[in-house]
Parts: sequence; structure tokens; C-alpha cells
Amino acid sequence: MLVRCTTGVPPVPFVSSVEYLLLMRCLIYLLPASFMLCTSFARADDPPAKLETQTEAIKTLYSIPVKFDMVKVPGGKFNFSPDAKTPPKEVEVKSFWIGKTECLWDHYDVYESRLDLTEDEKIKLKETGVDARTRPSKPYLAPDRGYGHSGFPVISVSYKSATMYCVWLSEKTNKKYRLPTEAEWEFACRAGAKDPMKMDKKQIMEMAWTKDDADDKTQPAMQKKPNPWGLFDMLGNAGEWCTQVQGDKPVLKGGTFLQLPTKIDCTWRAPFDPAWQETDPNIPKATWWLSDGTFTGFRVARDD
Repeated sequence: MLVRCTTGVPPVPFVSSVEYLLLMRCLIYLLPASFMLCTSFARADDPPAKLETQTEAIKTLYSIPVKFDMVKVPGGKFNFSPDAKTPPKEVEVKSFWIGKTECLWDHYDVYESRLDLTEDEKIKLKETGVDARTRPSKPYLAPDRGYGHSGFPVISVSYKSATMYCVWLSEKTNKKYRLPTEAEWEFACRAGAKDPMKMDKKQIMEMAWTKDDADDKTQPAMQKKPNPWGLFDMLGNAGEWCTQVQGDKPVLKGGTFLQLPTKIDCTWRAPFDPAWQETDPNIPKATWWLSDGTFTGFRVARDD
């Protein structure tokens, strides 16, 4: 029914009391559903919760302390394959801390170049033989290969170099530093996702330096997007040494700047290959540096 108006305004629909009641009844049923739909969209778009972070400092004798950030990874369960071949099984990871970035030359130089020692301390360590057992030997070639130094991830380091750096860092900070296990690393890479993430080429290249854009060398840290937990360069750039869940065998995780983006994900792994030391002229081969491992780096972890 329409109510006619003589003022030139278009006719206004008239709703009877019965029609009004029917309309209100429909709204009562529809509003909760529409509210749930809107709130679900809001939750999907919400940014991930920020994890707790801590800044660590390494004191040197010649400059201001070298700092780096650690991110606290919450404990959880996820489906994990220890060799990326066997069917995944649910494993539990306890809460731990992991580096926001890969170990950079800025950090490693303090250890490798003995920037934390006085000249007298250096002499004493050499005379007692402690230096040779706990600090890297002089590299045969420039370990950064000219790719870049300050702000760049460490490369050319062996698994021994990475683990001994963690021992040294523990002594300097009075905290238990180590390399992450493969399961811990993958859990952090996935940002706690139960199953491996499905990412297309564009998504991977937003987060990782790969063969398609790295110009055949490592790139400065933190130039790409972090993962949902705020961890940078988990994929691509330098590969990262980890320990296998069972045993102490080293494995490189995350892919490197040498891989195509479509070949990289959080399950990517590469056990040590003797080819990474093929051109080392030393007999026996050096234990601290990898002459052909221009892509081997690491990221520190710490017990909670």
C-alpha cells in the first residue's frame, strides 16, 4: 500500500503492523549470522600476535657492544618429517628462543677476530693451545667472498664453527646458546603452523633471496618481509645449520640464494656434502671453514 503525498515528494511505502512484525522476525534471525560473518573476517585479517623479544649485547674492547635480537617461540605441536621423505608425525616442541636474523658478520667477527680479547689474552690463549681449539683458524680465502660484510649473514662456516660460536656466546652472556634442532627450526619457520605452508612463487620471493633475484650472492639481512612471527630470512639467502632431532648430525635448512624460489620451503634440507670443501687445499681439510660452502650460515637458539 502506498500513501499519496501532495507535496511533490515520491510516495512512501506503508508497512502494516503484520508486515512490520514479519520484518522484525527476519532481522532477529539474520543479525547473529551477519555478526558472526563480519567478526570472522575481522579475525582473519588481524595481524599475528607479536612474540616476546629480547636484545642481547656482545661486549668488545674496540667499539660499542654488538647487539642482536632474540624472539621467544612458544611451545606447540606440529606434523614433522625428520628427512622430508617419511610421512610426517606429530612432534612437540618446547618453548625456546631463536635469532630474529641469521648470525651476521658483525656478530661473528667479534668471535673470529678475537675482538673481545686484549693482546695479552690472545698470547696466553695461543701459548696454552686453547685458541686453536676454541677459535676459528685463519681462512684460506676471504670467507665473505666479497658478497658484503657488515649487515650480511655469515657464510663459508662449518657446522663446527657454528656450534663453537654458540659455546663462546654462552660464556660471554651466561646463557645457554646453541643451534636449533631441525624440528625447532622448522616449527619457527612455519610460525607454528600444523602442516607445511603452501606458498606460491610471489609469496616466497617476498620473503626470500633466491636464484631469481639475489644476483648469485647473499644479500643484507632484513631486506625482505619477515614470517608471521617476525623472523627474517628463514628462507633463502644463507642456509642455516641445525642439528637433527635424533643424534648430532648437521643439516642445512631453509634453502639458499642458489635455489629457485619454487624449490624453497620450510621443509628444505641438505645434509653436509663433501663437495662443500672440494677445493680446500689443506690436508687434512679445514674443520672451521668450507671452501665451497659460500651459502652455509646459521641462526642461534637459546633455551627458555
